[in-house]
Amino acid sequence: MSAELRVGVSRPTAGALRLLEARAEHPISVDVHGYTAQMYEHCPFLRPSDRRGMTGWTVYEIAPGAHRYAVEAELFHAGVQAAEWVRPLMRRPFGTLVCENVVLLGHCEGADHPELLAWPHWALKHLYAPVGVMVGKFARGAAETGRRGQRIPPPPFSFLPVRAGVRPLDPKFLTATPDLATALAVSVDDGRDVFEHIPCEWKAVREWASTLPRPEKR
Repeated sequence: MSAELRVGVSRPTAGALRLLEARAEHPISVDVHGYTAQMYEHCPFLRPSDRRGMTGWTVYEIAPGAHRYAVEAELFHAGVQAAEWVRPLMRRPFGTLVCENVVLLGHCEGADHPELLAWPHWALKHLYAPVGVMVGKFARGAAETGRRGQRIPPPPFSFLPVRAGVRPLDPKFLTATPDLATALAVSVDDGRDVFEHIPCEWKAVREWASTLPRPEKR
């Protein structure tokens, strides 16, 4: 089954994650308004994306007693769903503004949010950079610094942003992973199945992701 077909396979209650709110531009389960307003000065695409209704939020909550690896698996598949939603929209007018955000709420015993986001994010961005999709990660309360040294407001919740890549700009954010930066810089979405050479099951994906070159230390 292709990645495009898999996007239609609903995974809202697969055990580890519960779907609190399906895709919404103005979710009620998390307050995105104050945070996104603060982020306008740091991301020039966010305000026009919001104004055109091209930023969406899907909110998940970790189920009680969920195992770390099950949470990772469901978060990864939610990211795949977001990426496959983004891909056809990138070809439309103002396609560079499209952004889907996968929000993670709740607690997982034995792993905090930065740990839970790490492997799904690492795998997703390597799978989708060659087709021009950029995947980020923001952990709740984490302090971030921009490329010019400016302080970026800490997010009030954890989420994976999945958006159209901006080839002239985004490779500059990937200097620690030069191969990934190159893949994004020359990316073309030719409609390929990103899982053509790798099974889509999380165990196989995680093993594949663990073989990728680690970020270079600066």
